[in-house]
Amino acid sequence: MLRNGLEPWHLLIVAIVVIVLFGSKKLPDTARAVGKSLRILKSETRAMQEDGERGKG
Repeated sequence: MLRNGLEPWHLLIVAIVVIVLFGSKKLPDTARAVGKSLRILKSETRAMQEDGERGKG
């Protein structure tokens, strides 16, 4: 049934639903917040890895 996974038209439908739910005015702010959260997560993960390497040595 889900042999092909996500096809391009599935992604189009998801994009339309997101635009309808959140509205086009809120999407840039939401994308900016998600990007900022991902940058924070990446920097925290990097810091934890560096702390772990220092602890071993």
